[in-house]
Amino acid sequence: MALPNLQMALRQWTEVVGADNVTSDATSLQAAERCTFGMENRIPAIVRPANRDQVQECLRVANRWQTPVYPISSGKNWGYGSRVPASDGCTLLDLGRMKRIVDFSEELAYVTVEPGVTQEQLYAFLKERKSRLWMDATGASPQCSLIGNTMERGFGHTPYGDHFSYVCGLEVVLPGGDAIETGFARFADSKAAPLHKWGLGPALDGLFSQSNFGIVTRMTVWLMPEPEYFQAYYFRCESAGDLRGIVDALRPLRLNGTIRSSSHIANDYKVISALRQYPWRETGGRTPLQGDLMKHFRREMKIGPWNGSGALYGTKAQVKEARRLLRQALSGKASRLQFLDDRMLRLAARFAKPYQMISGWNLERTLAVLKPVYGLMRGVPTEHPLASTYWRKRTPPPAQMDPDRDGCGLLWCSPVAPNDGAHAEHLTNLAAGIMLRHGFEPAISLTVLTERSIACIISIAYDRDVPGEDARAHTCYMELLETCSREGYPSYRLSVNSMSAKTGDGTYPNLLRNLKATLDPKNVLAPGRYIPSPDRESVLAATVAGSVRSR
Repeated sequence: MALPNLQMALRQWTEVVGADNVTSDATSLQAAERCTFGMENRIPAIVRPANRDQVQECLRVANRWQTPVYPISSGKNWGYGSRVPASDGCTLLDLGRMKRIVDFSEELAYVTVEPGVTQEQLYAFLKERKSRLWMDATGASPQCSLIGNTMERGFGHTPYGDHFSYVCGLEVVLPGGDAIETGFARFADSKAAPLHKWGLGPALDGLFSQSNFGIVTRMTVWLMPEPEYFQAYYFRCESAGDLRGIVDALRPLRLNGTIRSSSHIANDYKVISALRQYPWRETGGRTPLQGDLMKHFRREMKIGPWNGSGALYGTKAQVKEARRLLRQALSGKASRLQFLDDRMLRLAARFAKPYQMISGWNLERTLAVLKPVYGLMRGVPTEHPLASTYWRKRTPPPAQMDPDRDGCGLLWCSPVAPNDGAHAEHLTNLAAGIMLRHGFEPAISLTVLTERSIACIISIAYDRDVPGEDARAHTCYMELLETCSREGYPSYRLSVNSMSAKTGDGTYPNLLRNLKATLDPKNVLAPGRYIPSPDRESVLAATVAGSVRSR
């Protein structure tokens, strides 16, 4: 990118959004360039449009001067790249000023939002109105963007946990600056625009998730009616080998609708990192944590090699029957199956200290973890899971946590497997072996995301301030990514430093290249993000050849 082009683009972006919303000072840019793993990509400027019209004009300027831009909503994409673009030299198009909640219906259970609307903002909006609707929340920061997470196909905890399945009516600015609306929203005054996903003709919504085909500037999110009764459940396994039976026992309940929401199964490393930081004193500073010391922490914290959680939703009668079926399914396979509702949570908090005196179990510490997870199952956002990113730091998490600023190392590998016990066991054993060999604790969680599939989140947590750790973590991550894919478990989501390595050749990526070349011939929108960069000469040659053959 030629410097004169950038300067001309900056001058025109300033005319569009105002001088206060164009940043190029070194301190701000260095902060934006930092994420939870090693990246070398540089950001020349940050531009903050306030509405769709300004986004359109910013893209026209980018095309005019062939200066690439990279859109972010809140930049809280921790573990996958934070705010850092997938390619060097991209100006950040920060959509955080676009904070409007455009439309809301209590009766039809939906809300329409812009990219800057966060989990915290929507939760406060619903609470202020005493709404009987629940949102679905992720374990990411409350400041996480709803649109940003959904476009990455993130997931949460309630029956509406598969986020992209519960949105419609996208407003999208295309790379050239034109805007479209998907589904029925493209028809003027369509009454079903926020209610019906598919509209008429080819459905385009999916093209704009995990892609660089356009910038989503508005989206309708469907909300969940508050159930008559809600009860969370928790269980643990006494042996690592129990995982296979647990997954196979839960699958029929998910398929027949007894369990309607995402179930989570976390290993001991995942739970321990949620409860405390790395035990530097007990290990004498050695890593990774394993062996007898892990057994000690399992006994002390009353956890197992695998630990499950989920929730039951419905009428009291429905939840009672679901509870019976769950007990029956897990009988002999899981221990300490416990159910928790609001009343029991209050009692547990009230009697935590006396209970500890009698049993020796620090129930208060367990409740400190249970409460945020319990809240997530009700759509209450929390920043509590962020503390686990400080796992290997030698200082405690600050009151205002910021993993990027504080040098927390975090890389997430996210393979997907069939909802089948043998596959779950094989995948987790594979991942654990690779991570321990590279010197990292295999913190692994399994989410029964749909009736038929499991999303596995493998966390590589480390301290970026330790020399050489970034390189070691990247090597471990790439081996996980490649090995899991080779074994039949490709990831559903990639970090920005691995997108170019996983595109490959063949008909599918070639089609993506052709679409990109058509929609964004100057390759100005988020180059390198999931979609292979178009080879203009190859695309042109293929187009000409096809034209000749058709004559």
